[in-house]
Amino acid sequence: MKAVVVGAGYAGTFAANRLARKVRTAEITVVNPRPEFVERVRLHQRLAGTAAAAAPLTSMLRPGITSRIGTADRIGDGTLTLEDGTGIDFDYAFLAVGSTARPMPGSVPVGTWEGAEQARAGLAALPAGSTVTVIGGGATGIETAAEVAEARPDLRVRIVGSSVSGGFSGRAHERVRSGLAGLEVDIVDDRVTEVTDGVVHLRSGAALASDLTLWAIVSGVPDLAARSGLRVDPEGRALVDRYLRSVDDERIFAVGDCAAVPGARFACALAAPQAAHAADALALLIEGRRPGPYAPRYVARAVTLGRKNAVGQFTRPDDSLRRAHFTGRSAAALKELASRAGKYAARTGTGA
Repeated sequence: MKAVVVGAGYAGTFAANRLARKVRTAEITVVNPRPEFVERVRLHQRLAGTAAAAAPLTSMLRPGITSRIGTADRIGDGTLTLEDGTGIDFDYAFLAVGSTARPMPGSVPVGTWEGAEQARAGLAALPAGSTVTVIGGGATGIETAAEVAEARPDLRVRIVGSSVSGGFSGRAHERVRSGLAGLEVDIVDDRVTEVTDGVVHLRSGAALASDLTLWAIVSGVPDLAARSGLRVDPEGRALVDRYLRSVDDERIFAVGDCAAVPGARFACALAAPQAAHAADALALLIEGRRPGPYAPRYVARAVTLGRKNAVGQFTRPDDSLRRAHFTGRSAAALKELASRAGKYAARTGTGA
């Protein structure tokens, strides 16, 4: 049985390693645009210069799994076609191309490796007293603003979003905002309409000077599924059945951010569970057994506020927020542990 995994983020790497453990005779090829596994949850640390965020892809894959550097152009009819015109035949495929960012002109995306590297260089070149503006009031924006503020206290840092920390509620919401304020991050609750010539324009009519503007909003997914003729949702995610197979081609599983799973949001926390379920489902189907349906189950939301502080809020399985939350150094330690566990799970195909 030949399997191809498109994308080597958390979901793709986990799926490849899990399948190798479950189906020993499988010939597995992982296709990725770069020879590194990128820890997306650490890109804000990478750009701030506080941590590495990549490891050789070969170090993340089990022996026997083939890695191929290339960019997918189309997938379907049992073949993955790359941009260089070559093809890889498969019996089954895992579509795991993740999500992406579509930055506003004049801003630098922090949610991609290339963007984080550009932001890192731009940040390093800023003299003391410069202003950094982070656009996006969600987890990526919060963590980026906090990391930059802690690493470069000589800069002025602001975060702009229609509702900064709106993904939390009650005391957790307050603790996130107070944590940002404690790092002297200016919080602006407004919507950005345009970035031109070093000026961030807001819906309210305000104009804010900015020496480096960072785009910290996840917005859609790569268009491989749509380009290949697979049905997608309005955000471009591949429509899947209850086993995480494409509704158009049962040989193709979609996992992670690029899968349109009801109730799922863009989150690294869902990468391993989805990849595990898809790999296990394929193993069962090969044996002639019927797998159970997949359903997302959430536990908590959490953001780091620099290296020594974090805020987490527990959720119900459907992702609705509970009142209980945790903060401070212990929360930062738990968040770090979760980040390390995510990489370990991807490398071993276990733990989900």
